[in-house]
Amino acid sequence: MRYAIYFAPEPGSSFEALAASWLGRDAATGKSVEHPDLDGLGASELAEITGPARRYGFHATLKAPFRLAEGVSEADLVAAMEVFAGRTDAFEIPSLRVGRLEGFLALVPAGPAPVLNAFANSVVEAFEPLRAALTDREIERRNPDSLSSGELRNLMRWGYPYVFDRFRFHMTLTTRLAEPGITRIEAAANAHFAPVLAGPVAVRELTLFVEPEPGAPFEIHSRAPLALGQHRKTA
Repeated sequence: MRYAIYFAPEPGSSFEALAASWLGRDAATGKSVEHPDLDGLGASELAEITGPARRYGFHATLKAPFRLAEGVSEADLVAAMEVFAGRTDAFEIPSLRVGRLEGFLALVPAGPAPVLNAFANSVVEAFEPLRAALTDREIERRNPDSLSSGELRNLMRWGYPYVFDRFRFHMTLTTRLAEPGITRIEAAANAHFAPVLAGPVAVRELTLFVEPEPGAPFEIHSRAPLALGQHRKTA
């Protein structure tokens, strides 16, 4: 069993509903959700290009999937999340946009996000003692020969290459896409997520996802509310 600490849309929000319909699955319930037919992007094509992301559920990675260290229980992890969340202020991402990241589409911050990045860094560090060391097989799955020296150091130290200076907050929308189709799909994503892109996005909780067995869809296990201090924007 693996766990992951993610940012996910708030339960019951329009963001959560839009995200579930885009991916075709609600990670909170584990149920399939009907894909919409969008202008320039039919439901069947949307299902095809969201397949890999659908298994993980709609999210942004804070602490990448990990196994628990020996002697650490699920209850220990949940308790640690509650402690961390209780001493960490909620904040806002001023705005998101649909961005291109190495050929795939994702929702990303529309501008610099120092508070968001510092928050992600603190999550990586705070929960590291609860993570089991990577196995040789887990390391190989990351294709270490393709990583930069800094990414490889991150992988070996923190269990994930894309942390700290390599971190990019993103909520994956598609698999890798080829031109010229990416422009058409980007337009459809902008239209679908327009209500979310129109304003700030609150970060009010940590969300714990669980992979019950290898290859199984990730599901939302629980949420830990952040402290209700005055929201700080990331810009």
